[in-house]
Amino acid sequence: MNILVALCAIGAEKILGNEIKHLGYKLISNAPGRVSFSGDDAALFRANLCLRTADRVYLQLAQYNAMDFDDLYDGAYSINWQDYLKKDSKIVVDKVRTYKSKLNSEHSVQGMVHKAIYSKLGDVWHMASLPETGEQSDIRVYIDDNQVLILLDLSGLPLHKRGYRVDGGIAPMRETMAAVLLQEMMWRRKTPLHDPFCGSGTIAIEATLYAFNVAPGFGRRFAIENLPIYNEALAKEIKQKEAEQIRTDVEVRITGSDIDDKAVARAKQNAEYACVMAGRALKSIGISKHIQRPDFIQSDFQDLSAPYDSGLILCNPPYGERLGDEDQARELYKNMNSLWTEFPGWDLGIITSNEEFQDSFGHKTSSIKKLKAGNLDTAFYIYKRNAPGEKKWQ
Repeated sequence: MNILVALCAIGAEKILGNEIKHLGYKLISNAPGRVSFSGDDAALFRANLCLRTADRVYLQLAQYNAMDFDDLYDGAYSINWQDYLKKDSKIVVDKVRTYKSKLNSEHSVQGMVHKAIYSKLGDVWHMASLPETGEQSDIRVYIDDNQVLILLDLSGLPLHKRGYRVDGGIAPMRETMAAVLLQEMMWRRKTPLHDPFCGSGTIAIEATLYAFNVAPGFGRRFAIENLPIYNEALAKEIKQKEAEQIRTDVEVRITGSDIDDKAVARAKQNAEYACVMAGRALKSIGISKHIQRPDFIQSDFQDLSAPYDSGLILCNPPYGERLGDEDQARELYKNMNSLWTEFPGWDLGIITSNEEFQDSFGHKTSSIKKLKAGNLDTAFYIYKRNAPGEKKWQ
C-alpha cells in the first residue's frame, strides 16, 4: 500500500477526508490543509482523477526524525529516488514548510534535500551530473515537530485547473473551493441551485459535474504520467470505470446569472467545454449521450425571484478587495437582502473575506465556516431557512 497526502483549503480537511473515504481509501491523519491516506497503486492516478476538493496529491516517500542537517540529508538520501524519477528529470524542491522544529530555515532545508537527491541518483546511475532535459518533478518537504515528510508531486498543475475554464475573468473562484462549498451545504442534485454572481460559472459547472457524477480530472493530464511509476494500462482501466459511473438519467436545475453580459458569455463557454469533456469520456466507452448544460442569464441579482418553492443560493459575491472598494461591497451586501426576500424557501451559502458581511446583510447565519485558499482568509456563511432560532438582526 502507498501513503498519499492530499492538500486542500485550510478548513476543508473534513470534507476532503469524507471524499477520500467515499473513494474507498483509509484515512491516516490530517493537519491544516492536508489529509494523509493509504491507497493501492490505482490510487496514485485515481485520486488525481476523482477528488473534487483536493488541490494536489502527493506520494509520501519518507517520514523520519531530523534533529540536524545530517539527519535530514541521510533520510533523504536513503530514498530509492531511481524508482520514482527518470534520468532526465528536472528535479525541483518546490516548497518547504517547517513548524516547531529545530530545522527552521526553509531555504537551507530545500538545498540539503536537493543535494541528497542528486547525490543518490549520481551514485546509483554513476553520473557526475544529471541532464535535467526532461519533465519537471516537484518535491515538497514538511517538518512538523522535527518529523520530516518528503513528498513527490503526482498532480503537476494544481487540481483546480480542471481544463475546462478557458477564461476565468477577474478574481475567479477555484474549482476546488466551489466543490468544497457544495459539500458544506450538503447539496443534492434534486435541489435547484442558483448562483446570482456566476462570473466564469465555476459554482454551477462544479455542481453539474457533481450531479452527473463526472470525475473532475477527465480534461487534463497529471504529473504521475511523466514518472516511471505510471501504469498506463491501469490508468486506462480507471478512466473506463469512472466513465461508466457518469449519470445520464438525472434531471437537474442548475442556473447562474450575472449583471455582466461578458461574464455570462464566459460562463456559457466554460460550461460547454466542461460538458464536452464529459461527453468525450462517455464516447470512450461507446455511449453517445450528452450532459445537460447549466443555464446562465444576464441579470442584476435584485431583479431575480425564486422559480421554485425551495432550493439553494450559492455565491461568491465581490469582496471589496480586488473588485470595487469596501464601501461598494457593503452596499452590495445590504442590497443582497433581496435574495432573502425573493427566495423565501431557499437556503443560502455565501463566501466572502469581508468581515462586515453579516452586519451589512442583516441576517444572522446558521453557521460560519472559516476557509483559507492561498493567502486569502474567507468565511462561508451558511443560512438554513428552516434552522431554529434564525432571526433578522435589529
